[in-house]
Amino acid sequence: MAAVDLKAVTQFVDKNIDSFHQAKLENIRELQLEKLLKRKNPYLFKAKNVGTSEEFIKNIVDAYLSSQEETMFGNFLESLAQFVCERTYGGHKTPGIELDLDFTRDGTRYLVSIKSGPNWGNSRQIAKMKDDFKKARRIVGGQQIVCVNGCCYGRDLKENKGDYLKKCGQSFWEFVSGEPEFYKQIIEPLGYKAKEKNDEFMSEYSMLLNRFSKQFMASFCKENGQIDWEKLVEYNSGPKKIRFS
Repeated sequence: MAAVDLKAVTQFVDKNIDSFHQAKLENIRELQLEKLLKRKNPYLFKAKNVGTSEEFIKNIVDAYLSSQEETMFGNFLESLAQFVCERTYGGHKTPGIELDLDFTRDGTRYLVSIKSGPNWGNSRQIAKMKDDFKKARRIVGGQQIVCVNGCCYGRDLKENKGDYLKKCGQSFWEFVSGEPEFYKQIIEPLGYKAKEKNDEFMSEYSMLLNRFSKQFMASFCKENGQIDWEKLVEYNSGPKKIRFS
């Protein structure tokens, strides 16, 4: 095992965190209200007593961006874990195996599927991961192998899942780095240029809300200003295609 080089980790984060912020900007710049309205549940917002176009737009935009941001940042953390493990234990991705990390530590070979947090999937997705583990075991064969579901944050009090281990948060970062406190040491580098990037994002976000609110009012508000819920539901779920203004 090689010791974690925190300077190298900081340099990696500084270089690659920009891709996360850039992806956020591109995501919001490419977002279209027509497609967003098709994806979101209008019944939910009626049940929440949303009464203004501004409130409705902010709700659906924030819900969409939150899910997208979680995915994008999860991808970044996965790349960080791979970077760290490559330098400490020679971790790598093995061709032909649909897993994120393959490395040997203390005589045991670990095959790892990295996820963002502990509550990442439904029963079908978990079954798919377990099937990937089985296939990887058959391909690798011939030595002591442990399969691991690594989660970049959170905790799971029952680490042993029978046919695989589930390591979350502190346990996972120590697993790939060899350092018990590593999960706290990466916090500071992640804030690199955060304010600058957030200011740029908020400028785009504000313009998006204003633009979408104007479009929504033109298409789905009555003359008295009320949201036309029937028209909105028809646009979202009706059998006929309604032209978006």
